[in-house]
Amino acid sequence: MTERLQKATFFPAVETALADPNGLLAMGGDLSVERLLDAYRHGIFPWFNPGEPILWWSPDPRMVLVPDEIRVARSLAKRVRNAGFEVRADTSFGDMMRACAAPRAGASGTWISPAMVAAYTRLFDAGYAHSVETWRDGRLVGGLYGVAIGRMFYGESMFSREPDASKVALVRLAQQLRRWEFGLIDCQMETPHLASLGARTLPRTAFTARLAELVNLPHRPGPWNFDVSD
Repeated sequence: MTERLQKATFFPAVETALADPNGLLAMGGDLSVERLLDAYRHGIFPWFNPGEPILWWSPDPRMVLVPDEIRVARSLAKRVRNAGFEVRADTSFGDMMRACAAPRAGASGTWISPAMVAAYTRLFDAGYAHSVETWRDGRLVGGLYGVAIGRMFYGESMFSREPDASKVALVRLAQQLRRWEFGLIDCQMETPHLASLGARTLPRTAFTARLAELVNLPHRPGPWNFDVSD
């Protein structure tokens, strides 16, 4: 009985996800901590517009960044070292999510609704969600947030109020996760921006196989403190 309960999941097998739209797996449910953790453990994430039912996704292929493989151009490396940014972790999670939800040029709205902010704040309070924040002169100017289980990090969203502020946060995150022996940063969907930083695509079968190993390694709960400087 115990073994069956441990293997139970809220979701159908990811192999049953639709090809069009790519990765749509399920609809409905809730954003409880238990359901979100179960989703991430299986390579599933929620993505839906306010007013819509909750939609759950597992796209194929999946874009990932191996912490060891982040590509830092010379100009970006200078920004990381000398631009006057301070990078912190887990000091302003709610502000990070709200900044990521703010209107952007060319975008008509945001999927980061108040319900999503509340749900991921519960994950943060439980030690699973994290923010990587870029500060300048006491102002939050960029960064990202995501979820970590075991030695797996799932990136969710990023923002910048200054050039390269989110890239600096991602570089510092990758450096720290390499030190902590994390295996992957999930980037979800393929974008040229992420590809320029060294991210690449994996078939869903390869992604979920690697994921199954990483989520079962010892978990590092939040709040996090970074101890890398370059």
